[in-house]
Amino acid sequence: MKKRPLAIYIHIPFCARKCLYCDFASGPADAGQIAYYMRVLQKEIRSFSAITTLYRVETVFFGGGTPSFVVPVYIEQLMNLLRSQFDFAPDAEITLEANPGTLTEEKLKIYRAAGINRLSLGLQSVHDEELKLLGRIHSYADFLESYDLARKAGFANINIDLMSALPRQTMAAWQDSLAKTADLEPEHISAYSLSIEEGTPFYEKYGEGLGRLALPGEELDREMYHYTKSFLAERGYARYEISNYARPGFESRHNLTYWTMGEYLGFGQAAASFLEGRRFTAPSAAEEYWQASRTSYQRFRAMKPESTREQMEEYMFLGLRTARGVSREDFKKRFGVPFPRVYEHTLLDLYKQGLLTQEGGRIFLTDEGIDVSNIVLAQFLLDERTSL
Repeated sequence: MKKRPLAIYIHIPFCARKCLYCDFASGPADAGQIAYYMRVLQKEIRSFSAITTLYRVETVFFGGGTPSFVVPVYIEQLMNLLRSQFDFAPDAEITLEANPGTLTEEKLKIYRAAGINRLSLGLQSVHDEELKLLGRIHSYADFLESYDLARKAGFANINIDLMSALPRQTMAAWQDSLAKTADLEPEHISAYSLSIEEGTPFYEKYGEGLGRLALPGEELDREMYHYTKSFLAERGYARYEISNYARPGFESRHNLTYWTMGEYLGFGQAAASFLEGRRFTAPSAAEEYWQASRTSYQRFRAMKPESTREQMEEYMFLGLRTARGVSREDFKKRFGVPFPRVYEHTLLDLYKQGLLTQEGGRIFLTDEGIDVSNIVLAQFLLDERTSL
């Protein structure tokens, strides 16, 4: 029997200090809390042993939090456990998120020995005043030191995260961050606009009222986005998803699994999964996760698969984020229904507005569509009366 491809996400919710804009399940913890979490996490992974023979792992992603904050032996132990449980593809992409200021030469050696072959470094900005405003623990000099250590350790696939539309950020400052990052020649660059989330210190300061005036306006935000695309294209980076750019062959295979509705299994606090048509997420509160982890496999088995309608909506939401868009042929193969029967009127309307286009049987967002992508994607919500 041919094994199905699988992506695995491991959530490490610990960091030296929570950034002011962050709404993820993460935060500081002492050594005892971290050790306990790792024991719970390993038990959760073992609980899925009944289905591991059905899959071949194509990608692993350690996210957080800051996975590089914990002692590296934990990452090594988790990789050993995963390899003992699952069959791995020989060229599996294995990524670890790391923050400058938490990496050492010794940690990087252990990661390499454990099979980590891709790093995702959270730079965000080359300007120390902007890093301080974000609540980051590192300086630009710290980042350069970490990047150099990673290259010397043999990492040949590195992503750098950048963040635009920061409070009081100018176009010139953003251009400087892009240029200095591209000069380092990483294989991948993720360039996101700042999102102000409720419940964060940033929301209290910039989320409403006069505080919003400190944020770049919508016009400047869009100008930053369009400049990013054209500048990075000139430097050899193709945009393959709304906020992600890569040199040829270095697109994030793990993230592409999400955007193409491949199967993935998430372990850890607040980790999301999509397996056998079932979509489920672990509790985000630590105590709830500790309790729920004991029965996570049983809860997965008890869940009902998503409806065809829900899967169609998600197929469109996720696929249209990518530069390749969605395939009419794949839609029919996946759902057994011709694409026009479901979305004909929606497509015609969006074509007329210049927000969608079509080429070679694929449908994708235009530049104008990307500018209002949230509005466009909402058009693919299906009415209960839609004939499937």
